[in-house]
Amino acid sequence: MNLRLQPVQVLTGSDDTEGVLVFAAGGLVAILVHLSQEHRDEAGMWFLEVGFGPVDDPRHPKFADLGAACAFITQCLSDGFAARGRFSP
Repeated sequence: MNLRLQPVQVLTGSDDTEGVLVFAAGGLVAILVHLSQEHRDEAGMWFLEVGFGPVDDPRHPKFADLGAACAFITQCLSDGFAARGRFSP
């Protein structure tokens, strides 16, 4: 499954403004935010600010890098949409 990442500034109300829009099959599936130094031990990690459809996760997980975040999103999409027959990875 191909994901397309588009850098974006996210107005989070904190120093965490570097973000990425994640698209799959022509639709927006997630917004990731890069955690700033104010997060100390988690600085540099990526945070699932919001997921849509099968990527919606109330735990808002954090990832060591964009690759790990994309793997998570790909798995969510494969499990969710494929099971419903609305998406072909």
